[in-house]
Amino acid sequence: MRITVSQSALAKALAVVGKGIGNQATLPVLAGVYLRAQEGTIELQTTNLNISIRHAIPANVEEEGAVVVSGKTLTNVVKNLPDSAVSMEGDKTGVRVTCDQSSFRLNALDPQDFPEFPSYELSQQVELSSSLLTSMVDKVYKVTSKDTSRPILAGVLVTVEDNTIRLVATDSYRLAVCDTNSETSGVEGAFEAIVPGAIFHDVLGLPSMTDTVQVGLTDSQVVFSFGSTTYVSRRIEGNFPNFRQLLPTSCNTTVRVDGGLLAQALRRVSVIALSNPSVRFDIDADAGLLKLSASSPDQGESTELLDVEVEGDSMAIALNYHYVLDCVSAAATDAELTLELLSSMQPAIFKSYASINYLYLLMPVRM
Repeated sequence: MRITVSQSALAKALAVVGKGIGNQATLPVLAGVYLRAQEGTIELQTTNLNISIRHAIPANVEEEGAVVVSGKTLTNVVKNLPDSAVSMEGDKTGVRVTCDQSSFRLNALDPQDFPEFPSYELSQQVELSSSLLTSMVDKVYKVTSKDTSRPILAGVLVTVEDNTIRLVATDSYRLAVCDTNSETSGVEGAFEAIVPGAIFHDVLGLPSMTDTVQVGLTDSQVVFSFGSTTYVSRRIEGNFPNFRQLLPTSCNTTVRVDGGLLAQALRRVSVIALSNPSVRFDIDADAGLLKLSASSPDQGESTELLDVEVEGDSMAIALNYHYVLDCVSAAATDAELTLELLSSMQPAIFKSYASINYLYLLMPVRM
């Protein structure tokens, strides 16, 4: 293999495939980047056996071929080179990298030992706006569970039907749902999949992301395609919890509050709640006030009053302030939030309505 490529393009390409570099010492080849030069392009591949990433960039190819080199080492070398032409020449024994006055010789591995990129035949696919999808994923992915024993809860349920896109996530303590109407293409009938939350977030943050992203499904895989990038991940199989069964059909108290003011007040009150993340919400329907309070045997007490619009009964409920701040941040701090309560021992429902509608269900804690 002998190629010349732009340093900036190569650095960006390595950043794209970097998420797929494995750390398994038993299989050193998984810590490598597979580079294949052919017909005016260099294709980079990485895999950790759970995800596989492929990305191609233009290059001046003088001699075709393939090599595997340490992904971490090559990335560190390239990002520290000047923004100039980078020459790479080598085979399965080693690769020489030169740029201006810099020269490196990197050990290489046999490319035949690198796993083949997954083959797939899509059963369903849909093309979506990447900026819209990014905004929606940002609203729900923090709610996914970190408990590896329950993989379903580590995923985001994605449904697309009749130009309605909906994302749902839950960790069993809270539930986040967002939906919007948007023109969709490529989908026939209803599209539904459970995508690992962390994967979803990582894909949409890749520097090679284009204006639209195609999401495709096989029986066991989810495939993201955009530009010259293909990202294949294992699909989470199983039945996602029926979130509609968790939503109360009525409420006794409705509170409308400015999200930004609520966030500021919560941060101040929670300074006292170091060992106990519980903050009490006391709603005075007659006075139109929301009192936030926290207490700690070691630190003391704190309270703050907010003017709010209240419909229904006065009520008190205690909530984990970390989770409420996540909700306010996801809904956008300048948005008006609606808080719906049935009782102090039943879930609190936060809602916001905009171009992307947002619902956040949160289980109460003991007062």
